[in-house]
Amino acid sequence: MAGESLAITGASGSGKSTLLGILAGLDVPSSGEVILNGNNLSLLDEEGRAKVRAGNVGFIFQSFQLLPGLTAHENVMLPLELRGDKLASSKAREFLDRVGLASRLHHYPQQLSGGEQQRVAIARAFASEPQVLFADEPTGNLDSTTGARIIELLFELNRAQGTTLILITHEERLAQLCQRRIELAAGSIVSGRE
Repeated sequence: MAGESLAITGASGSGKSTLLGILAGLDVPSSGEVILNGNNLSLLDEEGRAKVRAGNVGFIFQSFQLLPGLTAHENVMLPLELRGDKLASSKAREFLDRVGLASRLHHYPQQLSGGEQQRVAIARAFASEPQVLFADEPTGNLDSTTGARIIELLFELNRAQGTTLILITHEERLAQLCQRRIELAAGSIVSGRE
């Protein structure tokens, strides 16, 4: 449902990233169906799945996935520009301000700390106003203090925008913040809670 949060947990190799890729339409399941915003992703080709993702999905990757030749502002603007958003520049500025990086707009990724890079990635994901946001170990490359700030920011934006948040984590404290949780082992769900 809109605004809900779900943690997917499990040991390394349990299938968390594979599940996330299938849910987001990046991968196709070997059986079953994935319905995203009324679209059966299993019946669509890659182009069709890409269109559904472009209109409905945001991503936050553990490794940030920022383009090194673009500034923070340009990294946030890029997906907005690709979908033809005429307000791309102002939205990018707004979201970089919301994540506390208004003074770092013109800095390149190599000029930013790990925490700042992750905040750029969060701004980029939320700026496109996705219905569903997938986050793969969003604090995995950060120290505990920076990670705690990123978690707070992630859930603050989640509540403010009503975005459904689905995240993969090894961190118990992060999983506990989510409304729902499933645990995977060897590609199967072994437990869940609401």
